[in-house]
Amino acid sequence: MSGEAIALIMSGLLLLGLFMGHPLALVLGGTAVLGAFIADRPQVLGIVINRIFGDVLDNYVLIAIPLFVLMARFLSDSGVTDRMFEALRHLMSRVKGGLGLAVVFISILLAATTGIIGASITVMGVMALKPMLQYGYDKRLATGLIGASGCLGILIPPSIMLILMASYAPGLSVGQLFAGAMVPGLLLGVMYAIYVVAVAWIKPDWAPRIAEADQISRGAMWKLLLVEAVPPLILILGILGSLLAGIATATEASAIGALLALLIVIFRGRFKWSTFYSALLETGRTSAMILFIVVGATAFTGVFNITGGLRASQDLIRGLADDPYTLVAVMLLVVFILGMFLDWTGIVLLSFPIFLPLVAEMGIDPLWFVVLMAVVLQTSFLSPPFGYALFYMRAIAPPDVRTTDIIVGVLPFIALIILMCGAMILFPALVTWLPATLYGG
Repeated sequence: MSGEAIALIMSGLLLLGLFMGHPLALVLGGTAVLGAFIADRPQVLGIVINRIFGDVLDNYVLIAIPLFVLMARFLSDSGVTDRMFEALRHLMSRVKGGLGLAVVFISILLAATTGIIGASITVMGVMALKPMLQYGYDKRLATGLIGASGCLGILIPPSIMLILMASYAPGLSVGQLFAGAMVPGLLLGVMYAIYVVAVAWIKPDWAPRIAEADQISRGAMWKLLLVEAVPPLILILGILGSLLAGIATATEASAIGALLALLIVIFRGRFKWSTFYSALLETGRTSAMILFIVVGATAFTGVFNITGGLRASQDLIRGLADDPYTLVAVMLLVVFILGMFLDWTGIVLLSFPIFLPLVAEMGIDPLWFVVLMAVVLQTSFLSPPFGYALFYMRAIAPPDVRTTDIIVGVLPFIALIILMCGAMILFPALVTWLPATLYGG
């Protein structure tokens, strides 16, 4: 059977399984087994099993994933973000759109300390959505801002997605990807903040100031902010500082982060054995889910490659464009469309084996391409019909906020993400400058 036929059959089985509602990990693994038998090459499954043991179970970098998940849970238990939001809410009370700006800032802080989208959106939604609606913020602006800002966690280091990308991108380290994504991630957060300010000036009733009665003195406000800002800043410096300075690897930095987050919980008097136990259980469940998908995707891409489907897919994409930038645009469009139906884990593991060899063949900087792809993948959380951020927001939003309000609310932020991609294409130094400064080259 030809590679084209295998590619078509396995892609069809993958889509069929997903639309039937089966878990992605089982769909990927099951499609791999069926593809091997349909291609009349069941012996490739033995090769795939060896690849799973070699590429997944022996991958030292992937140890960072459960440690960062554990760190995120400890930080959530500490309650530090709740108090920081309160401080920023009062600090920006006299500014148009100040509550929205506080959401963006805290979301950037959460992104730099947790990197877990569900946690970031849920925490921000619980903290900020009700006050924003109470103070008269537009429903679409409030839900869109919280959903989009929460998605910064997959881009701003330390990011679990970047760790997984580094483990499957030959020649790229976690530190290089962290450095490359730092500037685009922060700039995207700044773009969200500028959008809030612009909306507040054009339509003041969409983002009003906080009432005078709810404001506190500046002295108390700055004291509260100083006390609450120090612990997460120490955490961020401990993780990113040790990693970017070359003192620690990604795995060692994740261990430092987990320890510092636990110390923050203890020093704030929030430590309980029951919550510690539940944090371990949640870390195990989340890590198992991610790694189960990695195993399934490794099996899928292994069979897909050996049976010729991978080569056929690359030939198809290669035939669509000869110009490198047109080829990049085609690949990013594919990622954007896949984001409407798959989560980032599946997209990364399925697309990297196809895209990265083409990128190397066309002489494109792999670091620049991977970070560009990471920016586009933020839309996978926001794009209907299956954007996870939409479901998170629907779960925490009050009944008077309709699902259409949430979907319409995220559309301007999807446009800002696309605009950021355009800026990165025009100015590649946004990605390459910091890694070149820190690591040379």
